[in-house]
Amino acid sequence: MEAAVRLGVFLAVFAAVAIAEWRAPRRLPTMDRAARWRINLSIFVLDVIAQRLTLGAAAYGAALWADAQGWGLLRQIDAPPLLAGLAAFVLLDLAIYLQHVAFHASPTLWRLHRVHHADLDMDLTTGLRFHPGEILLSLMWKTGVVVALGADPWTVVVFEAVLNGAALYTHGNLRIPVRVDRAIRRVFCTPDMHRVHHSTVPVETNSNYGNFLSVWDRLFGTMRTNPARGQDGVEIGLAEARDPTRLGLPALLLMPFR
Repeated sequence: MEAAVRLGVFLAVFAAVAIAEWRAPRRLPTMDRAARWRINLSIFVLDVIAQRLTLGAAAYGAALWADAQGWGLLRQIDAPPLLAGLAAFVLLDLAIYLQHVAFHASPTLWRLHRVHHADLDMDLTTGLRFHPGEILLSLMWKTGVVVALGADPWTVVVFEAVLNGAALYTHGNLRIPVRVDRAIRRVFCTPDMHRVHHSTVPVETNSNYGNFLSVWDRLFGTMRTNPARGQDGVEIGLAEARDPTRLGLPALLLMPFR
C-alpha cells in the first residue's frame, strides 16, 4: 500500500509537470532533450535498483518499528496525532534542507552531489538525477530522523510522496507568472527559486536549498530571489564541467571518484 501511494503520486506529478513543460516551457533547451532524458532516467533506474537491493523502504520500516517500540521525541511529549503528524512533516522537511546544505558544505559529500548539478539543462528529470551513493546516504539520514522523531508511518508515506513530487516540480522547466511565483514562494519552493540554485555562479549555487517549504531559506538566510543575470540568462550546471561528451552515464557514475 505504501509503495502504491508513492508510485501513484510520482506518476501523476511526473505526467503533469511533463505536459506543463511541453505546453509552456520557461527556457528553451540548450542540449538534446532525448539524450539528457536517457541519462537522467537511467540514473534514476539505478537509484531504484540500489535502494531495492539495500535499504529499500527503510524510512517507512523505521517508522513502523518506532511506533511498535514507542520511540521518538513526539511520542514522549504525547502530542495529539494531527499535531504530531504536522510537526513530523515540517521537521522532516527541515532535515532535508539541512542534508542539502551538508552536501554542499562537505567536500566529500559534494563529490556525490556534483552529479546532480552537472546537468547542463534543467527540467523535471534533473529532480531524478542523483548519484546512487547520495540516494543511499540520504535514505540513512532520513531513517535516523524518522526514528528520532517517532514519526507516524503514514506521515512518512505522505512526506516521501510530497518530497518526490516537489523534486519534480521545483526542477521543472515551467513558466509561472512572476506574481504567482512570488506568492507561492512565500510558503513553498518554486522552479524559478530553485533554478537559482543550479547556477554556475558559486554564490548562487550556495543558496535556495529548500525542497518543499521555502521557510528554511528565509530563516537561515540562504534565500536568493533571482540570479544576477536574470532567469533567462542564468547558466545551468557546473563551471568546470561543460563538455557534454564527458557527461555520459559512465562518467557521471565515476564523477565522485575523480
